[in-house]
Amino acid sequence: MTRNRDIPSLSAEAAALARSLLIHEDAAVLAFNKPSGMASQGGGGVGQSLDDLLWAFAKSNGKRPRLVHRLDLGTSGVIIAARTQPAAAFLSAAFAGRDTQKTYLALVKGKIPQAEHGVIDAALVKVEEGGRPRMILAKPGRKGAQSARTGWKTLARNGNQALMQLSPETGRMHQIRVHLMSLGCPILGDGLYGEGQATGARVMLHAARLEVPHPEGGTLALEAPVPDDFRQAAARAGVQAGL
Repeated sequence: MTRNRDIPSLSAEAAALARSLLIHEDAAVLAFNKPSGMASQGGGGVGQSLDDLLWAFAKSNGKRPRLVHRLDLGTSGVIIAARTQPAAAFLSAAFAGRDTQKTYLALVKGKIPQAEHGVIDAALVKVEEGGRPRMILAKPGRKGAQSARTGWKTLARNGNQALMQLSPETGRMHQIRVHLMSLGCPILGDGLYGEGQATGARVMLHAARLEVPHPEGGTLALEAPVPDDFRQAAARAGVQAGL
Protein backbone atom coordinates (compact mmCIF):
# COMPACT_ATOMS: atom_id res chain seq x y z
CA MET A 1 0.00 0.00 0.00
CA THR A 2 1.28 3.46 -0.88
CA ARG A 3 1.63 5.75 2.13
CA ASN A 4 -0.38 8.98 2.08
CA ARG A 5 2.22 11.72 1.68
CA ASP A 6 0.14 14.05 3.87
CA ILE A 7 0.84 11.91 6.93
CA PRO A 8 4.07 12.97 8.70
CA SER A 9 6.47 10.12 9.24
CA LEU A 10 6.99 9.18 12.90
CA SER A 11 10.10 7.32 13.93
CA ALA A 12 9.66 3.82 15.31
CA GLU A 13 10.79 5.20 18.68
CA ALA A 14 8.13 7.93 18.65
CA ALA A 15 5.41 5.49 17.61
CA ALA A 16 6.45 3.14 20.42
CA LEU A 17 6.35 6.03 22.89
CA ALA A 18 2.82 6.92 21.78
CA ARG A 19 1.70 3.34 22.34
CA SER A 20 3.39 3.17 25.74
CA LEU A 21 1.37 6.16 26.98
CA LEU A 22 -1.97 4.67 25.87
CA ILE A 23 -4.32 3.68 28.71
CA HIS A 24 -7.55 3.26 26.71
CA GLU A 25 -8.46 2.71 23.07
CA ASP A 26 -11.76 2.15 21.29
CA ALA A 27 -13.36 3.17 18.00
CA ALA A 28 -14.15 6.70 19.22
CA VAL A 29 -11.73 7.58 22.03
CA LEU A 30 -8.05 7.33 22.89
CA ALA A 31 -6.77 8.09 26.38
CA PHE A 32 -3.17 8.63 27.47
CA ASN A 33 -1.16 9.04 30.65
CA LYS A 34 0.78 12.16 29.68
CA PRO A 35 4.15 12.44 31.43
CA SER A 36 5.26 15.66 33.05
CA GLY A 37 7.47 17.68 30.69
CA MET A 38 5.61 16.67 27.54
CA ALA A 39 3.51 19.46 26.00
CA SER A 40 -0.06 18.67 25.05
CA GLN A 41 0.34 20.63 21.81
CA GLY A 42 3.28 22.07 19.88
CA GLY A 43 4.22 25.65 19.08
CA GLY A 44 6.34 28.31 20.73
CA GLY A 45 9.58 26.39 20.60
CA VAL A 46 8.01 23.24 22.07
CA GLY A 47 9.69 20.00 21.06
CA GLN A 48 7.76 16.79 20.51
CA SER A 49 4.21 17.06 21.86
CA LEU A 50 1.49 14.53 22.56
CA ASP A 51 -0.41 16.05 19.64
CA ASP A 52 2.50 15.15 17.37
CA LEU A 53 2.44 11.56 18.62
CA LEU A 54 -1.20 11.18 17.57
CA TRP A 55 0.07 10.61 14.03
CA ALA A 56 0.86 7.09 15.24
CA PHE A 57 -2.91 6.49 15.19
CA ALA A 58 -3.70 8.23 11.88
CA LYS A 59 -5.89 6.54 9.29
CA SER A 60 -4.60 5.80 5.80
CA ASN A 61 -6.56 8.82 4.50
CA GLY A 62 -4.45 11.15 6.64
CA LYS A 63 -7.07 11.81 9.33
CA ARG A 64 -5.77 11.49 12.86
CA PRO A 65 -7.20 11.72 16.38
CA ARG A 66 -7.71 15.15 17.90
CA LEU A 67 -7.09 16.25 21.49
CA VAL A 68 -10.26 17.62 23.08
CA HIS A 69 -8.63 19.20 26.16
CA ARG A 70 -5.14 19.99 27.45
CA LEU A 71 -2.90 19.60 30.46
CA ASP A 72 -0.13 22.02 31.42
CA LEU A 73 3.42 21.09 30.45
CA GLY A 74 4.37 20.08 34.00
CA THR A 75 1.14 18.27 34.81
CA SER A 76 0.99 14.52 34.33
CA GLY A 77 -2.02 12.26 33.94
CA VAL A 78 -5.17 11.49 31.97
CA ILE A 79 -5.76 13.27 28.68
CA ILE A 80 -8.07 12.14 25.88
CA ALA A 81 -8.35 12.43 22.11
CA ALA A 82 -11.24 11.75 19.75
CA ARG A 83 -10.75 9.45 16.77
CA THR A 84 -13.54 10.96 14.64
CA GLN A 85 -14.98 14.43 14.07
CA PRO A 86 -18.39 13.53 15.58
CA ALA A 87 -16.63 12.15 18.68
CA ALA A 88 -14.51 15.31 18.92
CA ALA A 89 -17.61 17.53 18.76
CA PHE A 90 -19.39 15.40 21.38
CA LEU A 91 -16.48 15.38 23.83
CA SER A 92 -15.69 19.07 23.33
CA ALA A 93 -19.32 19.85 24.18
CA ALA A 94 -19.07 17.64 27.28
CA PHE A 95 -16.04 19.57 28.55
CA ALA A 96 -17.62 22.93 27.72
CA GLY A 97 -20.88 21.91 29.38
CA ARG A 98 -19.12 20.69 32.53
CA ASP A 99 -20.40 17.15 32.03
CA THR A 100 -17.04 15.69 33.04
CA GLN A 101 -15.65 14.84 36.46
CA LYS A 102 -11.93 15.52 36.93
CA THR A 103 -9.84 14.43 39.91
CA TYR A 104 -6.31 15.69 40.50
CA LEU A 105 -3.67 15.04 43.13
CA ALA A 106 -1.32 17.80 44.28
CA LEU A 107 1.54 18.08 46.73
CA VAL A 108 1.38 21.47 48.44
CA LYS A 109 3.35 23.47 50.97
CA GLY A 110 2.39 26.44 53.09
CA LYS A 111 -0.51 27.23 55.38
CA ILE A 112 -2.50 24.01 55.20
CA PRO A 113 -6.20 24.60 55.97
CA GLN A 114 -7.39 23.19 59.27
CA ALA A 115 -10.57 21.94 57.61
CA GLU A 116 -10.36 18.61 55.82
CA HIS A 117 -12.29 19.73 52.74
CA GLY A 118 -13.90 22.73 51.10
CA VAL A 119 -14.60 24.60 47.87
CA ILE A 120 -12.68 27.54 46.42
CA ASP A 121 -15.05 29.81 44.52
CA ALA A 122 -12.93 32.62 43.08
CA ALA A 123 -13.14 34.15 39.62
CA LEU A 124 -9.97 34.36 37.51
CA VAL A 125 -8.73 36.66 34.76
CA LYS A 126 -5.82 36.24 32.34
CA VAL A 127 -3.06 38.88 32.34
CA GLU A 128 0.30 39.31 30.63
CA GLU A 129 3.33 39.71 32.87
CA GLY A 130 6.76 39.95 31.28
CA GLY A 131 5.35 38.63 28.04
CA ARG A 132 4.07 35.52 29.79
CA PRO A 133 0.35 34.80 30.29
CA ARG A 134 -0.85 33.91 33.76
CA MET A 135 -4.07 33.91 35.73
CA ILE A 136 -4.85 36.05 38.76
CA LEU A 137 -7.82 36.36 41.09
CA ALA A 138 -10.38 38.75 39.62
CA LYS A 139 -12.13 41.44 41.59
CA PRO A 140 -15.92 41.56 41.23
CA GLY A 141 -16.97 43.17 37.97
CA ARG A 142 -13.55 43.03 36.35
CA LYS A 143 -13.71 42.81 32.57
CA GLY A 144 -12.76 39.39 31.26
CA ALA A 145 -13.24 37.67 34.62
CA GLN A 146 -14.24 34.00 34.45
CA SER A 147 -16.01 32.12 37.22
CA ALA A 148 -13.98 29.26 38.69
CA ARG A 149 -14.74 26.65 41.36
CA THR A 150 -12.45 23.95 42.75
CA GLY A 151 -13.37 21.39 45.38
CA TRP A 152 -10.51 20.26 47.60
CA LYS A 153 -9.83 17.56 50.18
CA THR A 154 -6.74 16.95 52.30
CA LEU A 155 -5.69 13.29 52.03
CA ALA A 156 -2.57 13.47 54.24
CA ARG A 157 -0.65 16.21 56.03
CA ASN A 158 2.72 16.59 57.69
CA GLY A 159 3.50 19.98 59.19
CA ASN A 160 3.30 22.59 56.44
CA GLN A 161 3.06 20.03 53.61
CA ALA A 162 0.09 18.03 52.41
CA LEU A 163 -1.29 15.75 49.72
CA MET A 164 -4.54 17.17 48.40
CA GLN A 165 -7.25 15.92 46.07
CA LEU A 166 -8.76 18.54 43.75
CA SER A 167 -12.02 18.42 41.82
CA PRO A 168 -12.30 21.42 39.48
CA GLU A 169 -15.87 22.18 38.46
CA THR A 170 -14.67 24.58 35.76
CA GLY A 171 -11.71 24.31 33.42
CA ARG A 172 -9.91 27.64 33.48
CA MET A 173 -6.24 27.98 32.57
CA HIS A 174 -4.03 27.20 35.61
CA GLN A 175 -7.16 27.08 37.77
CA ILE A 176 -5.98 24.59 40.39
CA ARG A 177 -2.58 26.24 40.68
CA VAL A 178 -4.02 29.72 41.27
CA HIS A 179 -6.72 28.50 43.64
CA LEU A 180 -4.23 26.62 45.81
CA MET A 181 -2.02 29.69 45.89
CA SER A 182 -5.02 31.73 47.07
CA LEU A 183 -5.66 29.12 49.78
CA GLY A 184 -2.14 29.73 51.08
CA CYS A 185 -0.58 26.42 50.04
CA PRO A 186 0.75 26.53 46.44
CA ILE A 187 1.86 23.40 44.64
CA LEU A 188 5.40 22.14 45.14
CA GLY A 189 7.59 22.93 42.17
CA ASP A 190 5.33 25.71 40.92
CA GLY A 191 7.64 28.61 40.16
CA LEU A 192 4.88 30.67 38.55
CA TYR A 193 2.29 30.62 41.31
CA GLY A 194 4.27 29.48 44.32
CA GLU A 195 6.88 32.01 45.31
CA GLY A 196 9.80 30.04 46.72
CA GLN A 197 8.12 26.75 45.79
CA ALA A 198 10.24 26.03 42.71
CA THR A 199 12.51 23.15 43.65
CA GLY A 200 13.99 22.28 40.29
CA ALA A 201 11.41 19.51 40.06
CA ARG A 202 8.24 19.72 38.03
CA VAL A 203 4.90 21.05 39.26
CA MET A 204 3.59 18.29 41.52
CA LEU A 205 0.12 18.06 39.97
CA HIS A 206 -1.30 14.82 38.55
CA ALA A 207 -4.58 14.30 36.68
CA ALA A 208 -5.44 11.01 38.34
CA ARG A 209 -8.98 10.32 37.13
CA LEU A 210 -11.39 11.51 34.47
CA GLU A 211 -15.01 10.53 33.93
CA VAL A 212 -16.61 11.57 30.64
CA PRO A 213 -19.76 10.62 28.76
CA HIS A 214 -18.83 8.32 25.89
CA PRO A 215 -19.84 9.38 22.37
CA GLU A 216 -21.48 5.98 21.85
CA GLY A 217 -23.32 5.98 25.19
CA GLY A 218 -22.53 5.36 28.84
CA THR A 219 -19.71 6.81 30.87
CA LEU A 220 -15.99 6.29 30.41
CA ALA A 221 -13.96 6.24 33.64
CA LEU A 222 -10.21 6.59 33.15
CA GLU A 223 -7.38 6.45 35.67
CA ALA A 224 -3.67 7.23 35.33
CA PRO A 225 -1.25 5.63 37.80
CA VAL A 226 0.66 8.05 40.02
CA PRO A 227 4.16 8.47 38.49
CA ASP A 228 7.30 7.53 40.38
CA ASP A 229 8.57 11.11 40.75
CA PHE A 230 5.29 12.11 42.41
CA ARG A 231 5.43 9.15 44.80
CA GLN A 232 9.01 9.95 45.71
CA ALA A 233 8.15 13.61 46.38
CA ALA A 234 5.21 12.51 48.53
CA ALA A 235 7.54 10.26 50.53
CA ARG A 236 10.00 13.10 51.07
CA ALA A 237 7.14 15.27 52.30
CA GLY A 238 5.94 12.52 54.61
CA VAL A 239 2.47 12.30 53.06
CA GLN A 240 2.79 9.10 51.03
CA ALA A 241 0.18 7.41 53.22
CA GLY A 242 -2.49 9.36 51.32
CA LEU A 243 -1.68 7.78 47.96
